[in-house]
Amino acid sequence: MPIHPARLERTPEGVLYSGAFGDVYHSRDNALGQAHAVFIAGNGLPQRWQGRERFTIVETGFGAGLNFLATWAAWREDACRSARLHFVSCELHPFCREDLARIHAAWPELATFAAELRAQWPVLAPGLHRLNLDAGRVTLTLFLGDAADGLARIDARADALYLDGFAPAKNPALWSERVFHLLAGLAAPDATLATWSVAGQVREGLRRAGFTTEKAPGFGTKWQMLRGRLAREARPLAVPEAATSGRHALVLGAGIAGCTVAERLAGRGWTVELIDRAPAPATGASGNLAGVLRPLPSLDDNRMSRLTRAGSLYAWRRIHQLRARGLALRADDCGVLHLGRDAAQEVKMRAVVERLALPPEHLRFVGVDEAAEIAGCAVANGGWWFAGSGWVQPPSLCAASLEAAGGRLRGHFGHTVARLGYDGGAWHAHGPDGSTIASAPVAILAPGTGIADFEQASLPVVSARGQVSHLPAVAGSAPRVVVCRGGYVSPAVDGLRCAGATFAVDDPDPGLRPQDHAENLQRLEAMIPGFGAGLGAGFDPDRLDGRVGFRPASPDRLPMVGALPLPDRPPASAARGLDELPRRPGLYALSGYGARGLVWSVLAAELLASALEGDPAPLERDLVEAIDPARFVLRPLARTAVRE
Repeated sequence: MPIHPARLERTPEGVLYSGAFGDVYHSRDNALGQAHAVFIAGNGLPQRWQGRERFTIVETGFGAGLNFLATWAAWREDACRSARLHFVSCELHPFCREDLARIHAAWPELATFAAELRAQWPVLAPGLHRLNLDAGRVTLTLFLGDAADGLARIDARADALYLDGFAPAKNPALWSERVFHLLAGLAAPDATLATWSVAGQVREGLRRAGFTTEKAPGFGTKWQMLRGRLAREARPLAVPEAATSGRHALVLGAGIAGCTVAERLAGRGWTVELIDRAPAPATGASGNLAGVLRPLPSLDDNRMSRLTRAGSLYAWRRIHQLRARGLALRADDCGVLHLGRDAAQEVKMRAVVERLALPPEHLRFVGVDEAAEIAGCAVANGGWWFAGSGWVQPPSLCAASLEAAGGRLRGHFGHTVARLGYDGGAWHAHGPDGSTIASAPVAILAPGTGIADFEQASLPVVSARGQVSHLPAVAGSAPRVVVCRGGYVSPAVDGLRCAGATFAVDDPDPGLRPQDHAENLQRLEAMIPGFGAGLGAGFDPDRLDGRVGFRPASPDRLPMVGALPLPDRPPASAARGLDELPRRPGLYALSGYGARGLVWSVLAAELLASALEGDPAPLERDLVEAIDPARFVLRPLARTAVRE
C-alpha cells in the first residue's frame, strides 16, 4: 500500500494537528511533558532499563517522533542505562524530513537527537526501516504502513509498550482488539504499557488481550491516564544458547557477506575470528571495481521487490554512516537508469511506478529523452530512474567494514579450512594438516561458492560465473550514471568503467574469455547505441581487460540467511513450519546472493546479528522466512534453472 505523508497542520493555538483525523498529535498543555509523564514514567522508566543489556520499546504511533526523542534523551541522561536501547514503532502517515525539521524546532532541548534522526530519516516507502543511531547504541525500527499490519509482521519482544495515536473515537483501528492482541503477542515477560487514554473500550480490549490495567493521575488538564502490565504468560525471547556463550563467532569467508557480518557483530561487542584462504579480503566475487546497488521493483511488490528495496535502502544508509566516520569507502549514489527492452516493457515499467507510488526520489519513470539527458548520451529506451541508487566498490566496503570492526576482529588470512567440526559446545575450523585455526561457539558460513565444500551446509547452492569487462574511460564522460538493461555499465571509476556481467551456471573457467567480452559489449550496444564508436574507436574483445568471479546462487534467486537445518527431511507430521525444524547448534549461513551481493549483504548481516543477539528483526517476519536456509527442507527445489 502506498505511503501518503502527513500534512503539516496546526490548530489556531499552534498545536500539531491532523485534518485527516480531526485530532491533535499531543497534549495541548505540554507535548514534551506528556511524553515524560505518560509514556516514560508510566512504564517505570528509567528504573526498569537500568543494568539491562538491552531494553525494547514498542509504540503504536510514531507521529513526529517526540516520544522516541524524549525516550532517547532520557536514556542518554541515565548513567545506569541499559547498554542498548531498541525502539520499534509504526506510522501510517509519516512526515517528510523537511516538515520534521519545522516540528522539531519547538523542542530545542532535543535538537541534537532530532538532527541525527532526520539525517537517517528513511525514504517514505512501505515496510520496515532500520535506523542505527547514537553510534549503534540506539536502534529505531520503523514500520511505515498500517499499525495492525506492522505489528503482525514485526519480530520483537517488548519490555514496554507506548499506546499512542489519535483518540479512539477518531482512529478506532489503532485501538482495536486485534491491535491489543498483537501487542500482547509482542510483549516480553513482565512487559508494561502506558497510554493517555482511559476509554472503557480501551481498558476492556486490553483486558481481553491479557493485560491488567489501572488508572493513574493524568498529565495537564487530563485527569487520568492508564498503566498496565501483561498478566498472562509471555512467549520467551528465543536467543540461541550458543549465541550467549561469550559473544564469540567464527566467520568463514572475507567477501562482502563475511566482512559486513563481522562488522555488525563487532558493533554489538562480539569477538570475531575471520578466516579466508586468500591473503586479503575481497579477492573473490567481491573484488570487482564497481557493482550496482539498487532495488528491483515489481507490479505486485513481491518478496524480491520488497527485499531488494529494503536491502538497497539500508545499505545506502550504512554506507553513508561509514563514510561519515572517515572510512575510505568508494561509492557514489549518482543514480541508476534501468532501461526497458522495448516500448511494450516501457508500458509495464510505467505501470509499476504508478501502482507502487513510491517517492519520486526513490523511483520514477522517465521517457527516452529524459533518460538520455540524465545519462549524458543517447539511450535506447526510457525506463526506471533510481535517483538515490548508484555504484559501490565492493573491496572498499569490505575494508571499511573490517576497519569499523576494530580490535574485536581477528583476521586469519591465508588459511584454508579443510574441515569444520563441532565438539564441546564450540565449532572448530581445522586446516589441511588437522591443526585448529580458530574456535568459537558460533560459526557463520560465508565463503561464497565454497560453502558447497562444507558437509554441514546441505544447501542447493550453485556457482554462477560472471565476467566483467573493463573499458577505458575519461573522468566525467558519459554515461554519468549507472545504466542497466540485461546488464550494466558504470560511470568512469579510476579511468575505467565496468560493463557486464555474464551469468553462467556451473562454468568453472577462471580465465577471461573474448566471447564473454563480446557478450558484454553487445549488451552495452543495446543500452547505448553506438557507444564504442562515439569514443572514436570500437572496443576489441580480444584486447579488453576485466575480471571473473564466481557467485553463489540459489534456485529461487533469494539469499539464504539464518540457522542451518539438520539435513534429513522430517516427516510431514513432524514439522509444519520453519520454526519447528531442528537446526544445527550455533551454525549459520550467509549465501545465495547471486548477482545481488551488494543488495543483500549489509541488511543480511544486520538480520543475522540481530537474531544472534535477540534484537528486533530489521525485516518483516514473512521476508525473514522467505530467506531462511531451511525453506528448502520444507518444499521441493524449484525445477526451473537458476538464472540471474
